[in-house]
Amino acid sequence: MKVKDFMITDVIKGHPNDSVTEIMKRMVENKIGGLPICSEDGKLIGMVSDGDILRAIKPIDPRFYHYLIFTAFGEGEDLGERLNKLAETEIINIAKTRGVISVTEEDDMEKAVSIFAQNHFKKLPVVNRNMHVVGVISRGDVIRKIQTSILEKVDIAN
Repeated sequence: MKVKDFMITDVIKGHPNDSVTEIMKRMVENKIGGLPICSEDGKLIGMVSDGDILRAIKPIDPRFYHYLIFTAFGEGEDLGERLNKLAETEIINIAKTRGVISVTEEDDMEKAVSIFAQNHFKKLPVVNRNMHVVGVISRGDVIRKIQTSILEKVDIAN
């Protein structure tokens, strides 16, 4: 089985200069937990997830959090004030842009499943040889396809 058999091709993308608010709205409206960030010509330059946005609101590393409090957000700001400042931040500032892992349409599904298992990703961008996004594959897509295949085999056996 190939990635192309599992991926969706109607990809919801973000652009580097989209605000966090715009990306969050796109994610909520489309009921997705992440999306690729692409250049104007569709080339993959990053990925952003709902987790990336949450970490930008309240970073995990307390040292980084204290650094943000004193530099970016001002001492003693509450969550609401931090959210207001984050809202207009360009998404590229919080998206993962280094070491972004992708797959191609012709890759075996075993490769995608291995990446999901090893990295705990929810989504993987599918790119062509020019690194342009042509699809997205998610853990949910994989599980649904496997479940459908299993159910079809059970129906055939009965």
